[in-house]
Order: sequence, then C-alpha cells, then structure tokens
Amino acid sequence: MRMNGPRPSAAPELRPLSARSVVLSVLLAVHPPELPVRDLIHGVAPFGIAGSTLRAALSRMVTAGDLRRADGVYRLSERLLERQRRQDEAVHPSTRAWDGSWETVVVTATGRGPAERAELRTALSGLRLAELREGVWLRPANLRRPWPGALTDLTERFTAQPEQDPRALAGSLWPLQGWADTADSLLAHVARTAHPADRFAAFAAVVRHLVTDPVLPGELLPAHWPAPALRAVYTDYRAEVLAAL
Repeated sequence: MRMNGPRPSAAPELRPLSARSVVLSVLLAVHPPELPVRDLIHGVAPFGIAGSTLRAALSRMVTAGDLRRADGVYRLSERLLERQRRQDEAVHPSTRAWDGSWETVVVTATGRGPAERAELRTALSGLRLAELREGVWLRPANLRRPWPGALTDLTERFTAQPEQDPRALAGSLWPLQGWADTADSLLAHVARTAHPADRFAAFAAVVRHLVTDPVLPGELLPAHWPAPALRAVYTDYRAEVLAAL
C-alpha cells in the first residue's frame, strides 16, 4: 500500500509575501471574487505593498490571464475560479453520514503519456482520493462532491466494503499523525503572530494545509484531530480581512 504524499513536517510552511500572492489570496476569499482597485490598494497596505507596486502587479496579472479588468474592477479569471471552488471546499467540505462503504476508482485509460498520467493523479488527489496501488484509488464514501465529467472516460467508479480494518486502512493511505502535527504547529503559530504580514502568510499556509485534509469520518481519525479548530481560526481570520476591506 502507498502512503500518499510526503509526511508533513511539524514546522509550518510559510512563503514570502508578494503583491501577486496577496492579491490572489484576497480575491480568493471574497464572493464574488472581484474588487475595485481602490479596495485592493486599501487591502494590501497593511502588508507594506505600495500602490505603485500593486498596480504593476495587477497589470502583469491581467497580461498573464490571472485577472480580468473592467471599469476599474479586477476579478479572478475563469481559470482561477476553480481554485476558489477548491479552497472553499477545503474550508467547508460537504460531508454525509458514513455507512462504512469506500468510494473506489479504477483508472481504465491506457496509452497515456507521463504528463497526462501526472495530471490524472493530481485530479484524483484533489478529489481527496488516495492510491492503494497503481491505478486503484479509494476513500471512505462520506463526501458530497460532483464527479468531474473529464474523468468519466478515464475511470470506473463504484463503492465497496474492504475486508481490512478501516482504521488501519486509513492509516496506511494518509499520513494522519504528520498532518495533525503540522496543523497543531500552525494553530500555535497563528495564536502568537500579531504582525499583519506575518499573519497573512501564516493563514495562507493554513489554507494550503486544509486543502490536503483527507476529511475522513470521525471514527477513522486519531484522537484530538485538529482540522475543525484550523477551519475555525481561518474562518474568523477571513471575516476579519473582509471587514477591513
């Protein structure tokens, strides 16, 4: 069996802020994902980003296809709307009561090149599936989410009841303790961080970590699973940012 993805480090992964990353993070947090330039200037000021720097970044982002501009309002491009959907789902995943069954996906497509195979693996991982062995992916059937039409001709999908102990199976597929250690580290970091730029970077790391949460049924998780607390502090922070805007 494969342990999907590297075991997370307990140290939070904080990336340096850029004007582009701040703009994207702000727009990904608002619905609809659009703001006039004056609100963007106001929103990035606490992070030490000057108006001239912001305007240069906005111009580059429009050219690159990250943003659309109309009448002084910047909005996410269609390509990034999917990223916003994934982020929203990471913060507030839609679940249902688990009856013990597992969602199983078998890759049936053949003759695909390395890039196409990598793209398919990324798509299946993004659906919070884990790879049991080559071409066989599964997870507890407790998620409510649409199945992408693009995967219909590439996979077969069904539910099954594995004979293996479900807690042991989940533990072999996801690095649960490592995930929890990193989440605890992030919670401690945001609790002691006060500077606006540092808090922004910390909560960007929180979102990245939530995207990798397998969202398993409670009976398959270790005790004191920190995902709900991590979602709660991010929800509060997003409300704080939106209120400031």
